[in-house]
Amino acid sequence: MELPHPLIHGKLIKRYKRFLADIELDNGEMVTAHCANPGGMIGLKEPGIDVWLSTSDNPKRKLKYSWELCRVNDAMVGINTAHPNAIVEEAILAGKIPELAGYATLKREIKYGKNSRIDILLSDPDRGLCYVEVKNVHLKRDDAVPGLAEFPDAVTARGAKHLDEMTDMVAEGHRAAMFYLIQRDDCHQFALASDIDPHYAARFAAATKAGVEAIAYDCVIDTASVTVNVALPIRDLNGK
Repeated sequence: MELPHPLIHGKLIKRYKRFLADIELDNGEMVTAHCANPGGMIGLKEPGIDVWLSTSDNPKRKLKYSWELCRVNDAMVGINTAHPNAIVEEAILAGKIPELAGYATLKREIKYGKNSRIDILLSDPDRGLCYVEVKNVHLKRDDAVPGLAEFPDAVTARGAKHLDEMTDMVAEGHRAAMFYLIQRDDCHQFALASDIDPHYAARFAAATKAGVEAIAYDCVIDTASVTVNVALPIRDLNGK
């Protein structure tokens, strides 16, 4: 997926109130950017890190700038959680995700479950329906396992609800897949952060036991685009 061009470089001053970030641009100007990321952003909000912003000419927006990328220890990281669905859709349509290939149609944001919307619904006359829930991943903690991407980075009751609804879809005879999109370029495996959200980890274990699939891919990231790269192995809840 191509990012808005050109992105503007700056240094993070602070992220606060979840959706706001103060940034010093290269020309010395101080601006406040929208941070489209409700998570904990562990390791991605340290003052002084390199960040890249997009701009909007929409006069109805309160904030002109949006925080898109950051660089941490030479790794590029996509922090905008509004992008993953489009990134995964583009990859599916391009045939870059074999696990989700072979469906006739793709639709976005279709109602299902209990007042929810599935991120991507794949359908085919012969293969039936495949419900795909996309989760953005950017947590990486090297204190235990180097190169390990983890999800979630904060407690997510909504995410646990999605797992239960995906389990319901499997019980109805459909296919369901959790797609963990790792928006950073320095990871080579994926696991759940069960210490951060034990309930989500428990619901994930129940869902996968019931037939919900789990898929993890990393990304190639630069200041022009974020694109799906390769599948990463998923460690089980015991760290194997």
